[in-house]
Amino acid sequence: MTGGSEAGLSVNQELARAAQTAGLPVGLGSFRVLFEHPELAGQFQLKKLAPDVPVLANLGAVQVRDRPQAEIFEWLRRLEVQALVVHLNPGQELFQPEGDSDFRGLKQAIARLCEGSPVPVIVKETGFGLLPSLVRELLDAGAAYVDLAGAGGTNWIRVEAYRLTGEARASAEEFADWGLPTAVLLGALRGGDGGMDRVLASGGLRSGLDAAKAVALGARLAGMALPFIREVCAGGAEAVGALIRRLELSFRTAMLLTGSRTLEDLRRGVLWAEPGFTAAVEALRAADLQERP
Repeated sequence: MTGGSEAGLSVNQELARAAQTAGLPVGLGSFRVLFEHPELAGQFQLKKLAPDVPVLANLGAVQVRDRPQAEIFEWLRRLEVQALVVHLNPGQELFQPEGDSDFRGLKQAIARLCEGSPVPVIVKETGFGLLPSLVRELLDAGAAYVDLAGAGGTNWIRVEAYRLTGEARASAEEFADWGLPTAVLLGALRGGDGGMDRVLASGGLRSGLDAAKAVALGARLAGMALPFIREVCAGGAEAVGALIRRLELSFRTAMLLTGSRTLEDLRRGVLWAEPGFTAAVEALRAADLQERP
């Protein structure tokens, strides 16, 4: 989840150990730093600690556009990863003093990457969500999966605000409620023109029941970050393992109580939605249709 610092190395190692024990995929933080500081590679080389589960590398879309593909693929080989997650974070970048502010050509760069990559490519937002039309564009461009990473969890503009002062900080705080909620995005995608089996849900998920709801709304898989970071900082791999067991118990209980023998049963179940949620889904669908070319 992190990398490039001494504390990050410890966190990554403990998460990798817990993932190996539980049989779950584990994601790394962006390896952008390795382009300038290859001596930090050891902080991202976790495959020996998680030899039997997928380890996912992470890189920003701007770096995908600007760095030579051969250089990116060489790092994927050295890190021994099973997939590359390409993150989209324009909101955060715009409030970073050293951030990237040129986002031209990113979709074309992602398509080229998907065509040549030696591992599957997952495209994700970082806390503000992706419109259904853009999800379909990315899938059509060759992404193996798209992670919605919607609003409801960590707001990275607000995180950047802690580094800012004066007018810049005040401007960043205006975006405290920015973004599209993960559940609403799933609802808008559900019942569309296919592709839900390649949609992942993260962003604001905090419990096993949240994960079950995401799958019931059509997500292939559900993911979370903050609960794991909190537990790994509090008690290392052992605490993360206890969290995973709690999440699994809640998820399995939800399946039993809904009569779902399989994940597909859960996805096909009848959903009861509050009127406000249904209205938000329909409003998003209508707005997204207007945005399509």
